Amino acid sequence: MADIRAFAAYRPNEEVASRVAALPYDVYNREEARVEVQREPMSFLAIDRPETQFPEDYDMYSEEVYQKAHDMLWEKIENGTFVHENKPCYYLYEQTMNGRVQTGIVACSSVADYENNIIKKHENTLAKKEADRIHHVDSCDAQTGPIFLCYRENAAIREVMERVRNHEKPVYDFVTTQDVKSRVFVISNDNDIKIIADAFAGMDSIYIADGHHRCASAVKVAQKRRAADPDANGNKEYDFFLSVLFSDKELMIMDYNRVIKDLNGLSEDEFKDKIAEKYDITEEKEAVKPSKKGEAGMYLGKKWYRLNAHKDIMSEDAVDGLDVSILQNNVLTPVLDISDPKNDPRIDFVGGIRGLGELEKRCEKDCVLAFSMYPTDIHELFAVADAGRLMPPKSTWFEPKLLSGLFIHAI
Repeated sequence: MADIRAFAAYRPNEEVASRVAALPYDVYNREEARVEVQREPMSFLAIDRPETQFPEDYDMYSEEVYQKAHDMLWEKIENGTFVHENKPCYYLYEQTMNGRVQTGIVACSSVADYENNIIKKHENTLAKKEADRIHHVDSCDAQTGPIFLCYRENAAIREVMERVRNHEKPVYDFVTTQDVKSRVFVISNDNDIKIIADAFAGMDSIYIADGHHRCASAVKVAQKRRAADPDANGNKEYDFFLSVLFSDKELMIMDYNRVIKDLNGLSEDEFKDKIAEKYDITEEKEAVKPSKKGEAGMYLGKKWYRLNAHKDIMSEDAVDGLDVSILQNNVLTPVLDISDPKNDPRIDFVGGIRGLGELEKRCEKDCVLAFSMYPTDIHELFAVADAGRLMPPKSTWFEPKLLSGLFIHAI
């Protein structure tokens, strides 16, 4: 049963919250991070990416850089930029983007639940990416970026959320530079806290939607601290990690599209003949945004085509039945010889937030072929995780991104 706890967050005071809140550290490269921190010095990105405080050629993984993150965080706590909640609470975190609203519960989730597979994963992690966040969390004595979790809709949690949202005043209410409206409510009523905790305790599965590396890093910091703590009891602050939990009714997964740099020696006509062995092909006058499973768009030779998969390449398997898998198994691997999409330099991935026009731009710039994908469904993600299996790389794109700096969990 899931142990999802209220906690006493450090959070920015209301006057500066909109300036502190920042997109996740990993959506920026090093140069972009530096520019953003120069634009807004109060941005939490300065703490998430502390190399921005050093010369451009400074080793971003040096001990001094991580120590700087620690110092900046705790200085801001001491000077009142961040305030400490006076009791353990849950928080309601509402985001509105392009008219669509998603609302999650901010809480601390159990490392033991991750270790025991109550909190389920669908993606492998890379040791190098983990190492940076392990060092960051350990140095800061705090978790600063929430993990994006998902659960199956629960009526009791829904009732509390609606009541709080309709009758309480938000502590934060602002619009980001990405035009996302963010509101936060504090859930401090003891009865509401018990209802939410009990509802999560009745769940046997919770899913990582996004943030596998941050989650694995928090777990490894906990394991390291347990090993060094003679009083370790599984109930210390480091045994829980910062998370935002959304109902499956709240979330939308966007398409994650593919662009390819060459046709593996084939002419355009030869390539289309290969595609026709697996898909019905129809030329279209406009960009193709797939509307159902088994359908994809293809941009080749400055023309758009609608592709519909033949029945014999569809699958009921949790992984092989994903649209990204159908393309991978029938086109990318056998025709284009791209069998390792995570590491092959001939393929790149374009998040659906950038629109289909970005696929055309890439084909004018450095690619010759693009595929627009039908988005993975959240319940397909559940099925893969429940089966203990992994999704292909770049299967899901979630928007809007969870902001960093609104909630800090000290460990």
